[in-house]
Amino acid sequence: MHFKKAKEDETILGITPLIDIVFLLLIFFMMTSHFGIVSGININLPRAGQQVSDWETDRLVLMIDKDGRIYLKGETIDINSLDQKLKAFVENNATASLVLEADRDVKHGLVVQVMDLAKRAGVVSILIAARWEAE
Repeated sequence: MHFKKAKEDETILGITPLIDIVFLLLIFFMMTSHFGIVSGININLPRAGQQVSDWETDRLVLMIDKDGRIYLKGETIDINSLDQKLKAFVENNATASLVLEADRDVKHGLVVQVMDLAKRAGVVSILIAARWEAE
């Protein structure tokens, strides 16, 4: 007696599971990545050799552009009213830190004056922002 062998089906790789995996990867990378927020103020930061990260919520960002204008939370502020704003921020945050983003062309005296105001207002630490470059 002679039995016929059943034809073996050819394995076909469907494209539907591949599309599903690509979309899942796309959604994963979109959800896990975070993007830097651009403020619209043109600041040319000095360069640094080491990168510092781990932003906290109790930090206040203060920017000084090359013309000496001071920005707090994206709004222009006078140096005379800066002291009051910093004191109000320190009252709400016991461990207040200030991130100072000063243009590389700003006069050193203005930066020191802002740092002095921040210390008198009770800011715990002042972080000077710089653009990191890989060596």
